[in-house]
Amino acid sequence: MSDLEEFLAGERLEDVVLFVSDAELDDDSRLRNVGEDRENGVVIVVDGERGRSAFQAGTGMDAMGFTREAMGTTGEIAVTLDDATCPAADGEADEAHELEFVFAFAEGKNEEVGGLYAEGDVIHAYAHCSCGENFSHKWVVGEREE
Repeated sequence: MSDLEEFLAGERLEDVVLFVSDAELDDDSRLRNVGEDRENGVVIVVDGERGRSAFQAGTGMDAMGFTREAMGTTGEIAVTLDDATCPAADGEADEAHELEFVFAFAEGKNEEVGGLYAEGDVIHAYAHCSCGENFSHKWVVGEREE
């Protein structure tokens, strides 16, 4: 099982996932050496602290500031964390709405909190579109298919 598969199965709650699109990466980017190549970019799974630092280094944004902003808008992020549909696109795919990056973490089941958290481990995913829109999507581990 790959690191990403383990993360998506709720087995790596201390880790974060960072996906960066090819459009945002130089050909010789270090991320290409440490990450898993995807059709349209690279995904890396690393421990939380290193992941937040890598996110800031790769995007110039503070990870927690980015997630707070993205929480305000709900969008559709693929369970594989390497694709998304920008909510500002109004259903039309075009160059103005290309996924640039995704940052994701998982939170363990917590019945005291209720809601989704009482149902199981929850994946929190946050995406940035080339139009500037930041958006989020969260789901219970195992309730979505690839």
